[in-house]
Amino acid sequence: MSDVMTSALVVAKPPKRARKTAADRLRDALLALSEHRGQLLAQSERAWASITFAGARHGFILLFAGEDAVAAGERFIAALPDHEFALAGQLVADATVTEVEHRLLPSPRLIVTCEVLLLEEG
Repeated sequence: MSDVMTSALVVAKPPKRARKTAADRLRDALLALSEHRGQLLAQSERAWASITFAGARHGFILLFAGEDAVAAGERFIAALPDHEFALAGQLVADATVTEVEHRLLPSPRLIVTCEVLLLEEG
């Protein structure tokens, strides 16, 4: 084979997958807690620190549309404050629902705003 043909046969390596951040893992855990019925509308993150701890306060807005999804959203609201998250290297210090908007017409929907304080372990 000529050099031109040989160089054309070089296989490109697939791009490296980005590592999931703590915020990504927390979002995935919240969506699992919502039984994958919640649609993420917004996500925010603010740095947080005290004398002994460092971490971030994460905000999420989830939409639950339809009767089955609203029922899952109601279970999410009930479960969130006491849920034991399993996030490597992270500790959930506080998880609260800060706002709920519930509408029945024209179709059932529930919008849940929640905040989670995530601290770095160690």
